[in-house]
Amino acid sequence: MKNKILIPLFIIGGLAAFFSFKYSGGSGQSSEEKRAMVIKAIITTVQSPGGHFSPKALDDTFSARVYHRLLSQLDYEKVFFTKDDVKKLSAYQYSIDDEIKGNSLEFFDTLDAVYMRRTTGAEKYYKEILSKPFTFNTDEEINSNPEKEDYADGEAGLSERWRESLKYRVLTKYVDLKNDQDKKKEKGSKDTSKVKTDVELEAQAREDVKKIYDRMFVRIHKWKDDDRFTLYANAIAVTEDPHTEYFPPLDKKGFDEQMSGSFVGIGARLNEENDKVMIASIITGSPSWKEGELKAGDEIQKVAQGEKQPVDIQGMEINDVIKLIRGDKGTEVRLTVKKGDGAVKVIPIIRGVVEIEETFAKSAIIKSKDGPIGYISLPEFYADFNHTSGRTCSADVAAEVKKLKEAGVKGIILDLRNNGGGSLGDVVDMAGIFIGKGPVVQVKGSHAAPSVLRAQPADSAMYSGPMAIMVNEGSASASEILAAALQDYKRAVIVGATTYGKGTVQKMVDLEQMIDPMTRLQMINDTAGALGSSIGSLKLTMEKFYRVNGGSTQLKGVTPDIEIPDAYDAYDDEDLGERHNISALPWDEIPAASYKESNSVGNVHTLAALSESRIKANPTFKLIQENSEYLKKKRENSEVSLNESKYRKEQEELNAISKKQEELQKKAILLDMANAPADMDRINADSTSITKNRDWLKNLGKDIYISETVNIVNDMPKSAMKVNLGTGMK
Repeated sequence: MKNKILIPLFIIGGLAAFFSFKYSGGSGQSSEEKRAMVIKAIITTVQSPGGHFSPKALDDTFSARVYHRLLSQLDYEKVFFTKDDVKKLSAYQYSIDDEIKGNSLEFFDTLDAVYMRRTTGAEKYYKEILSKPFTFNTDEEINSNPEKEDYADGEAGLSERWRESLKYRVLTKYVDLKNDQDKKKEKGSKDTSKVKTDVELEAQAREDVKKIYDRMFVRIHKWKDDDRFTLYANAIAVTEDPHTEYFPPLDKKGFDEQMSGSFVGIGARLNEENDKVMIASIITGSPSWKEGELKAGDEIQKVAQGEKQPVDIQGMEINDVIKLIRGDKGTEVRLTVKKGDGAVKVIPIIRGVVEIEETFAKSAIIKSKDGPIGYISLPEFYADFNHTSGRTCSADVAAEVKKLKEAGVKGIILDLRNNGGGSLGDVVDMAGIFIGKGPVVQVKGSHAAPSVLRAQPADSAMYSGPMAIMVNEGSASASEILAAALQDYKRAVIVGATTYGKGTVQKMVDLEQMIDPMTRLQMINDTAGALGSSIGSLKLTMEKFYRVNGGSTQLKGVTPDIEIPDAYDAYDDEDLGERHNISALPWDEIPAASYKESNSVGNVHTLAALSESRIKANPTFKLIQENSEYLKKKRENSEVSLNESKYRKEQEELNAISKKQEELQKKAILLDMANAPADMDRINADSTSITKNRDWLKNLGKDIYISETVNIVNDMPKSAMKVNLGTGMK
């Protein structure tokens, strides 16, 4: 979940000066002391006046939550730690709070040592077990839910746990391979030389699974102790609440890039194929696209920084290769690539800003029976806090609304499904596009009066016609603010499923503020030593936001005006929403702000009743509900058979409803989608853009949720009338 409501940080100067702590040390201090400094800075920041909205007490309950979180993160499937290991570690379950107060890292050091020993020893299990064939004709089961399993009993128990887990993975791969081969036979493939026996297919399945685990253990061994310490620091931070997070310096840079929707690089997407790093695609408009030599399918062999000696990247992790390719704007990177015809070529590319198109708002026009409906997709509330000229989602949505109005649409759908949030300032500006001037959201610190954030457009609302906002459980934070505001104003009808429930505001705090000036100066001068020049940042929950009607979106989320059956309903008991997180802050409310309803939606009950009657008559929605009920029952029984025939029967049951949905989808009448005329020059820039746009429109046309929302928008004029729908409503 992207939990990213942020306000650009204003330095908490007086706070930092008052609560800064000293750190005694000289050049080349140990990493242990630096880590203690990080934990101290996190706790000091959280507990400072004006710090965390509701800091947890450092007590045994806090300690136990950190303890259990770490064990789960390091060994969720319970294939590394034994009962004896956990018994040893449990001695620290209620003492982590005392260690934090005493600047001790004994628990982390002990846990880290056990984890390293167990992960190193675990290699022998998978290599030995996968060296021998499996048979799938015995009645044997595995529990697919690790939370229902205890830790293994000693080495013998670990070995058995690995055997069951590996057998399950090989079985799934073996059945897939066998099914693929059978499908080829059904299609009448003439190439009989490639037909494999069951024995050969089982051997291939084991080899494929072994490659997966080979790569996994390579990553585990490359996972540095600093990375594991970051996990520990984050376990402490997240125990305060789900959205307080620790960011080491490099992770903070990645967070900024995600928020802005852009980064500095060459604009080539990479993937791994048979241990080779390949170019998967070139991003339109990027430095690689402009240079023109690099193509999809090229294999990267070496990376050089300008004229420096190239680095052979064979065997490197793909993330490490990406780090080599990325760099400062205007600098040169030289890639040695092997072309599809075998030719080897050195391609120099000047790094530049790359925009991730999938992040940005874009629109389409739906040709409905009652006239054209505008559709705007907004994947996240992006903003570039580091560049005043960077793109912002509010400006981009305004541009899309302008295009749609020029195209003569009679209604607009704003799709916020799976939009995890982003810039708070932009959501306020975006609301102004649809409501004009007025309060959008209230923000309150723990010991402060609420402040009202108001939309201040230069003119009145840019668009005042019929409008619907699509949401689901993946809609969080800024998405919930916008949906709640337009719902309270009765400006738009909210369609979908209850949202995530993240009603908190975070600010990014530089942890070095909490260090006394002399130590900070020492760190700057000690960049070559263990201290380094930075200890990272803390994304800190400092405020909560509230709807203009006074209620919080925290925990409860936004309840849609019109509910549509959601595939996620099957996972209602899982941790898809804030309400399932033990660290989540509670729901509350404050006095309402002064605002005037627009009442442009009409009678929501009428709209809901009309939609409900269509959904009940729609066979696809009926199947979605059946599938949801089936999956809920399956989740209650997490035992999975390792017998091939029984496993196949289980898979057939799981696939039956999906196949029915596919068949219904083929028969369904697709939405007639088109682009706004103003977008055609951009779309026709190259063949890649044309193909991506065609596929995007095609997928939108098959989306039954959009289809029903179009019906709802078309119903909106009718909702002003008192219609007897036979449901007791008038």
